[in-house]
Amino acid sequence: MGRIIAHVFAKNLFDPESVVHCDALVGTGSAHMVFPTIWKERLGKLNTIRETDCESATQQLVKGEVCGPVEIEIEGFDPVYSEILFLDMEPEDGRYEPLIGYIILEQAQIAVDMLGHRPIHAKKTDLKKS
Repeated sequence: MGRIIAHVFAKNLFDPESVVHCDALVGTGSAHMVFPTIWKERLGKLNTIRETDCESATQQLVKGEVCGPVEIEIEGFDPVYSEILFLDMEPEDGRYEPLIGYIILEQAQIAVDMLGHRPIHAKKTDLKKS
């Protein structure tokens, strides 16, 4: 299937100087914008909204911390105001792999072009029941 990577800019709404720029994997199996816990201090003081239990792709149960509010902008799409889920992560080759989950994608009206392996603008927001 391939990997879809997008550039992300995240900013603390109460401390606009506290920002994170990174490349992140578009992970439609994840709900949240997911950053490694070690990056949390880069965003300054954030409100902890809740702690949550998460199940990883390897079915491992891990604790996460949902914090915000943050402004999240993905590769030139309109910014959204949301939360970030911080998880303990192990870097691979010295790099972390943050995830862009489906909640952020839908908020920013981003669809996934599976043939072109890139995020694209969704022309409308779907409000119908499934």
